Amino acid sequence: MNAILDNHLSITQLIQLILAPGVMINACGLLLLSINSKFSSVLNRIRGLNEEKRHLVLHAAGKNFSPLEDQRLKSVTRQLPGLMVRAKFLRNAVTCYFTAVGLFITTSLLIGADFFLQNDLLRIFQLCCFLLGMIMVFVGIIFGVRDTLQGFEVVKFDVQVDE
Repeated sequence: MNAILDNHLSITQLIQLILAPGVMINACGLLLLSINSKFSSVLNRIRGLNEEKRHLVLHAAGKNFSPLEDQRLKSVTRQLPGLMVRAKFLRNAVTCYFTAVGLFITTSLLIGADFFLQNDLLRIFQLCCFLLGMIMVFVGIIFGVRDTLQGFEVVKFDVQVDE
């Protein structure tokens, strides 16, 4: 009976160990939800500004721009590179978060495999996968912060142009 109880505790501990990376998968899911929304907004803004730029250029083809149209074209042209930088930061953050999810899933699978194989090398891989996943989350957060700072600069410029 004691052997069965010990085995039961081992299974319970195994489930707890496998769920620990699962918590990080949920955390990454929440981060991905918010960052994907920002990414989509930035991409739509880039498309909208490109369309506006094309419209302004076509509308003024063969004739002079009004001062207002000229100012708007310059504003759009100056905003686009900043938005592209933001899009790259957000793309990198999304990539980091998805990579982290993959590493946390791999960690869970390695923990499950270790239950049956009892291999020290497997435990080192578990730890490495989990730590790499945490590093990827941290790097993704850094990209998210950089996007936030860049977003402020783009908006600040847009407001200054109209003053």
